[in-house]
Amino acid sequence: MPGLPPDHRAFALEALPRYGFATSASLRLLSLSENATYLAEDAARQLVLRVHRPGYHPIEAIRSELRWMAALGTETPVSTPTPVAAVDGAVVVGVTVDGRTLLVDAVTVIPGCTAEESPAVIDFATIGSITAHLHEHSTRWRAPADFVRFTWDADAILGPHARWGQWREARGLSSEDCADIDRAVQVITDRLAEFGTGPDRFGLVHADLRLANLMVDPSSDLPAITVIDFDDCGWSWHLTDLGSAVSWIEDKPETENLIDEWLRGYTAVRPLPDDHLALIPTFVLLRRIHLTAWVASHSDADAALGIADDFVPGTASLARRYLDDPSWLRRVTVRTSAA
Repeated sequence: MPGLPPDHRAFALEALPRYGFATSASLRLLSLSENATYLAEDAARQLVLRVHRPGYHPIEAIRSELRWMAALGTETPVSTPTPVAAVDGAVVVGVTVDGRTLLVDAVTVIPGCTAEESPAVIDFATIGSITAHLHEHSTRWRAPADFVRFTWDADAILGPHARWGQWREARGLSSEDCADIDRAVQVITDRLAEFGTGPDRFGLVHADLRLANLMVDPSSDLPAITVIDFDDCGWSWHLTDLGSAVSWIEDKPETENLIDEWLRGYTAVRPLPDDHLALIPTFVLLRRIHLTAWVASHSDADAALGIADDFVPGTASLARRYLDDPSWLRRVTVRTSAA
């Protein structure tokens, strides 16, 4: 998958007049991941501009992403940014620099910081509740005929042409580590195939609901949570969003308590049957392996630069626990039955 060109800022600068800004407007890089996200600002207003990585999404898919995000923001309790059209009315624009064209879109600015930067002001029960409302909407929403998003199934995550690359290419894995993760991948694949993709468990999901994609305002008396960055939204299992909620901390001692809180908030809005709960360890490890592949293929991204040295070999340790330790996440997998 091609990455962003090193001069991605030039595309954001070129986009400024398309959104009514002078080329002298302030432009500050907010994050660098699949895309480059910039804050554009002048004396009158602010916008968040997103410069898209070439080849990741066609323009129809970006329009679809923004359409669902806007629908969530107006039809559910889920708070989202509002898409902002360019001066000519286009929701997504093509910006050309030196004969190369990248896609750019814009949304409103959400005040505050990410929940990753200020985790003390949120709780996982609230995140679970937000996720349940998102899934409730996706199950009843009639997507437009031209709605286009990709699918996060087992092949797209773990297969030979996985969208985020191959976990085996992550630096720091021994041959023993690879063998253990391979064994776990086979078990995961078999369990997902048995679980199936019925509408009660598989649908349109955010697919990256980690703390870095939740905005909070610590200065507010009752901090609201705004869900951002729908860039990876698509068709997948609902529990994919639980796996992403514990991104980067899947093996920490406190993770089971955080999942229990998430489930408390989620099940207050919509039920999770016992056979779904039983798959929680599978989806937590699936996300961890998915992130390991992402780290291998996105060494220039902000999140990849900040990971601990033990993250990649820690994936193998977690795979061994998944295979050999029936007590791992046992409390949350039997939560309904025990209630």
